[in-house]
Amino acid sequence: MSSPQPATPGDPTPNLLQTMDYSIVQQCMHCGLCLPTCPTYNETGRERNSPRGRIALMRAVADGDLPLSRGFAEEMDYCVGCLACQTACPAGVEYAQLLETSRAAGEQAGLLASPSRSVYRWLGLRLLMTRPWLLRLVARLVAIQQQPAIRKTLYRIGAMWLAPKTLRDLEPLAPLIDPPFSDARIKPFESPRSKPVARVALLTGCVQDIAYARVNRATVDVLLASGCEVVTPRMQSCCGSLHAHNGDLDTAREMARRTIDQFDWQSEQAGPLSFAQLDAVISNAGGCGSHLRHYGELLKGDPAYAERAAEWDKKLRDAQEYVYEAGGWQPAACLASSAPPSPAASPAAKPRLTYDASCHLCHGQKVVNQPVELLKRLPGYQFVPLGESDWCCGAAGVYTMTQPEQAQKLLDRKLANLRIAKPDVIATANPGCMHQLRLACREDAELAGVRVVHPMELLAEAVSN
Repeated sequence: MSSPQPATPGDPTPNLLQTMDYSIVQQCMHCGLCLPTCPTYNETGRERNSPRGRIALMRAVADGDLPLSRGFAEEMDYCVGCLACQTACPAGVEYAQLLETSRAAGEQAGLLASPSRSVYRWLGLRLLMTRPWLLRLVARLVAIQQQPAIRKTLYRIGAMWLAPKTLRDLEPLAPLIDPPFSDARIKPFESPRSKPVARVALLTGCVQDIAYARVNRATVDVLLASGCEVVTPRMQSCCGSLHAHNGDLDTAREMARRTIDQFDWQSEQAGPLSFAQLDAVISNAGGCGSHLRHYGELLKGDPAYAERAAEWDKKLRDAQEYVYEAGGWQPAACLASSAPPSPAASPAAKPRLTYDASCHLCHGQKVVNQPVELLKRLPGYQFVPLGESDWCCGAAGVYTMTQPEQAQKLLDRKLANLRIAKPDVIATANPGCMHQLRLACREDAELAGVRVVHPMELLAEAVSN
């Protein structure tokens, strides 16, 4: 990465950092408590690769002492965005907002632009992720291509070589598409057997929907067993988290508006519905949930949506957080139907279960203990702690594509801790983390047989017994 260049005095063009609320930048006290928690600083030991160093760069750009430069944009791109620094920060610096604004400023100025990058960003962020019907259509075609016999035939006849090299390199790493998708697995309204104690709505997501729809089904099953009526709007759009994390704030705002509108809908079964009538809006993807909790900030300048977005933030809950904290209908009662193990049963005979914390779930949403406590209640497993559970696995959205070397170093560190824990099952609550760990375990001699699942899948299995 190149270093930011000296300032050009009198630059008349303001950037996003120069127009944002300056008090956010001023919050940083430069105490350095964030440094030990930062994966990139831990790797290089360079101040500029730390949250404190990046904030100093942001402030210099905001003050006009440094111009926006390619080096600045590369530094923001090098950040994992794990938000561990937010957990460590005693001043409560909203680093996520600073990072997203900085990346957006770099994108707006075209500092990292290239023809191929522009094409892939347009295809991915602007085309596929804004059109759920098209994403699902492409996913169905990919599901056909991923069938072993068809995939092997396509390579044998040379058809795969017609694709660009970038796509050929990514193809073996793509998540397995798992139809049918959420709308086919989940009804618009599902009610528990007893009188409902709450009404909640489920966000089905984009990648979660096409690759992990079974997690959405499991989440509904657990919510039903907990006494909740579950509303699931059809053909849901991407929530905009991928756009915000990658510097496309305009599209992120548009996707936020769409998401809010999708939960104000007309139903033949229940008439007009609004998310204001819901007890909670449930997300089961750590990275998406972290973004979804901040629609109020994202849309505060939109008079048509600001008030609704602020109300939305109050309703948003992670699935594990809600299920654990939902009082009398928390899974403690549900799981009582699963008989406890016999006193004579040896703990060593149970499968070893560990939990890898999604960065955005624990650092972004501050949902830390609830998933662990739920997993410890499962009677059929021996829970074993994972060292550095809250250290990033390297997935981080598209980080494996944009920073493959650093992503691999983070993954190697995670795998080293997993080998020490010796799990039979790994639970983690984000689709990117699930995919990253599943691929890595498959290629690792010591972890090849390990099952990687979402905690909701294990809870659903328990309540179905």
